[in-house]
Amino acid sequence: MFIKIAAWFLAAAVSAGAFGAHALKARFGEYEIGVWNTATLYLFIHALALLIVSIAERGAVLPADVIRYPQLCFVFGSIVFSGSLYLLALTGMKFLGAITPLGGALMILGWVLFAFKL
Repeated sequence: MFIKIAAWFLAAAVSAGAFGAHALKARFGEYEIGVWNTATLYLFIHALALLIVSIAERGAVLPADVIRYPQLCFVFGSIVFSGSLYLLALTGMKFLGAITPLGGALMILGWVLFAFKL
């Protein structure tokens, strides 16, 4: 399941990057493009991390109990972090910036849990 989620996140990251670079660049200001690019970069990084740890689990390199919580943190952290930034860039609703750190904290927690489980 997590490999499929990672693949969808990677497809979304590539699509979002292309959409931001082509369709939104003329419409957005520098701030909005920066926010969009940050969301895309972090989505890409954590989708790759999710893919790598999920492949390691599938190949029995890492046991499932070592990476289950990091996987969940990467998934929900990516959704909250990148999702709130995409919405902020599209809508200009600044209060969404207050939600972004929650996603970042989940991403960090995923890496910390992964480090402690190894």
